[in-house]
Amino acid sequence: MTLLRHLGAAIVLAVILGVLSVALNAFRDYQMAQVALYAVAIAGLTVLVGLSGQISIGNGAFMAVGAYAAALLLMHLAWPLAAVLAASAAIAALAGLAVGVAAARLRGPYLAGATLMLAVALPSLADQYSGVFGGDQGLSVSVNTPGFLGATFPPTRWLAWLTGGCALIALVLLANLGRSRIGRSWRAVRDDEVAAALSGLNVARLQILAFVVSAACAGLGGTLLALVTGIVAPGAYTLTLSIGLLTAAVLGGLGTLPGAVWGSLVLVLVPTYLTNVAASHGFSGAASSSVPIAAYGVVLIVVMLVFPAGIQGGLRRLFGPAAPAAAVPFNALRRRRPASEHQEEGTT
Repeated sequence: MTLLRHLGAAIVLAVILGVLSVALNAFRDYQMAQVALYAVAIAGLTVLVGLSGQISIGNGAFMAVGAYAAALLLMHLAWPLAAVLAASAAIAALAGLAVGVAAARLRGPYLAGATLMLAVALPSLADQYSGVFGGDQGLSVSVNTPGFLGATFPPTRWLAWLTGGCALIALVLLANLGRSRIGRSWRAVRDDEVAAALSGLNVARLQILAFVVSAACAGLGGTLLALVTGIVAPGAYTLTLSIGLLTAAVLGGLGTLPGAVWGSLVLVLVPTYLTNVAASHGFSGAASSSVPIAAYGVVLIVVMLVFPAGIQGGLRRLFGPAAPAAAVPFNALRRRRPASEHQEEGTT
């Protein structure tokens, strides 16, 4: 019944988004595509941080892995789009597996530091191997609108439909995964690693699996970003992107998929609105570009003080049972000490 309920909700949302894309202009279609692709990446991050309790600042790097993999597959093998989307997510998942195995014994700031180095170092590979990855100029990505939609069908609307459909599929899969035995095990590990290990759960394997799922979502989001922008360049996958994804996940509400949608809306719509406001009030150049950054800090501070569980947690507080399940407060993700440390204390 849970799967059918999630599928029903996804179908209703797909119809609503389709009607909106027809009613709105091309720029709004572009924004809808951006919201959808960021929602996929943030949803994977909220699974990693909100459900399994592991802090990562490197999901922008996994987006780059998926984007470059898709660009190379389209350029050299000319695979169908569906196969490219699946393959890029799988390649990013393999990268997440490697990082997850390496970081399985890291906790808290040490894990955050390791993923931070990944976000900083990985984009520089494009400069080191410019013959393959195109250097600073990057690689071009082009996807044609399907012929059955007609020659006059707007490309931006097709991209909005494509990214929206991928986002709904990913959210349905993650929603069912979160309600499965694996999701319950992740919550147990997040709340207390020692108790989870004593109950028979393989903590390391569950944490690595969370990294794999999160990286696959980030890779899919990066591929969709490449399709929407038409290019894959290292400047689009910098540390700023990784920090923005984590900030959006915290603002929306960690541990809930609706929180990922709220976070992606903030990530896409707020900078555009604030830039327009700054320009209308006479700001220009560097001053205009710094307004969204300052506003992000203010919004993050206000949300954390008023609604520690993010926007979704605030809605839960305001509307009670009528809203979806509340998010996990960010300060509740304080990592438990491994069981080995407790055993050492008991022997002293």
